[in-house]
Amino acid sequence: MAKIVVLGAGISGHTAAAFLKKKLGRKHEVVVVSPGAYYQWIPSNIWVGVGKMTIDQVRFKLKPVYDRWKIDFKQAKATTLWPEGDATLSQPFVTIEYTGDGKQGTTEKITYDYLVNATGPKLNFEATEGLGPQKFTHSVCSCDHAVKTWDALQVCFERMKQGETIRFLIGTGHAAATCQGAAFEYALNVAHQIRERGLQDKAEITWISNEYELGDFGMGGAFIQRGGYVTSTKVFSESILAEYGIRWIKRAGVFKVEEKRAHYETLDGEMNHMDFDFAMLIPAFAGSGFKAYRKDGSDLTAAMFAPSGFMKVDADYTAKPFEEWSVEDWPSTYQSPLFDNIFATGIAFAPPHQISKPMKSPNGTLITPSPPRTGMPSGVIGKIVALNIVEKIKGSKEFKHKASMGKMGAACVVSAGYGFFRGNAATMTVFPIVPDWEKYPMWGRDVKYTVGEAGLAGHWIKLFLHYMFIHKAKGYPFWWLIPE
Repeated sequence: MAKIVVLGAGISGHTAAAFLKKKLGRKHEVVVVSPGAYYQWIPSNIWVGVGKMTIDQVRFKLKPVYDRWKIDFKQAKATTLWPEGDATLSQPFVTIEYTGDGKQGTTEKITYDYLVNATGPKLNFEATEGLGPQKFTHSVCSCDHAVKTWDALQVCFERMKQGETIRFLIGTGHAAATCQGAAFEYALNVAHQIRERGLQDKAEITWISNEYELGDFGMGGAFIQRGGYVTSTKVFSESILAEYGIRWIKRAGVFKVEEKRAHYETLDGEMNHMDFDFAMLIPAFAGSGFKAYRKDGSDLTAAMFAPSGFMKVDADYTAKPFEEWSVEDWPSTYQSPLFDNIFATGIAFAPPHQISKPMKSPNGTLITPSPPRTGMPSGVIGKIVALNIVEKIKGSKEFKHKASMGKMGAACVVSAGYGFFRGNAATMTVFPIVPDWEKYPMWGRDVKYTVGEAGLAGHWIKLFLHYMFIHKAKGYPFWWLIPE
């Protein structure tokens, strides 16, 4: 009997665990370790943050689902990894510290035959002074954060009704932050809610981003088909922001936030600030931070993980100029190069290089979005890792399933308002995620499958996807037929 331990129960980890158990059945053991008691459908936190969904519409408790699937669930966080075992235990194991189940603070060694690191990101608010829900800005990175953000937004609406002009600042809160799409979506939803209340004349909304051009989204931007012609995501994004009356600041790295004031550095080296009454800024992401050790106790962390804390996998991490990087540098199986029974999925794996061209200010500050790995790519990677582990357990010596982001497409639906008849959304697909300039020398991507449209139909699609993916995550009938 094989024992597979999955660290993390987000989109990637939950998907991996579901397919592992479905394919392996009761003959093998699947253990999921996650510090939270809930699964949450993170893309819909945007709607929680504007009061259009409740917290329980975007989350559910994990244990009942895992009990039904016969998966052992431990509400805990990984603290140390021992891929060779230690002096007292010859098997590979991970040390966990319980955060729930009535065992808070106690530790346990969990042995494994295969390990899937799907811990996702640490929300690195600390990387920007004054950033985060405990300081001076709000967040929609978790459903708990989104609830508090909605509470604060309602206060702003009341102040606006009393005749006060409110300054909104929404975007990225660090020079190397990713997830521009989520912040972009939130800005549009806030603007929509203000418009619905007839308060446009009492709102000043500013979008602030570390992107060189709007619509970069950490993937170097894209050229998309729209209405029968090819345009850039820069034009696409600027036109949508302009339609909603949102001004923008680009090429900006926020480095400090004080009460009602954000300080930022621009790519030309200037130090500026923006005053606000309400700010929702996405933090930088970092790895979960657990350490790895050899059997003799020597530290293995730097060999297994990139400086960011994300795990190295089957990618080419050779240092070289940006112009020399290739789509072939990106991983396809997400297997650790040091231990063939360890994998990293979703945001937990270390990208080999930037997708957007690295840009530094004269002060040496890198002001460039980090590569995105959220949503659809995370689910796909979790699934292919699970399928490869299953086949390896069953005796296969080759990986039949691969999912390079340089050969994978992705779809993104950015809501711009909520309502069955008054909702709106911008729908965009890209193929591949990482541009392949050798295969597609003109655009970097296949424009037949890289398209963008805006309208009410996109909102219906996003709403349908919300309920479809909740159905899938809960393991309801035929869940495995729903694509990642």
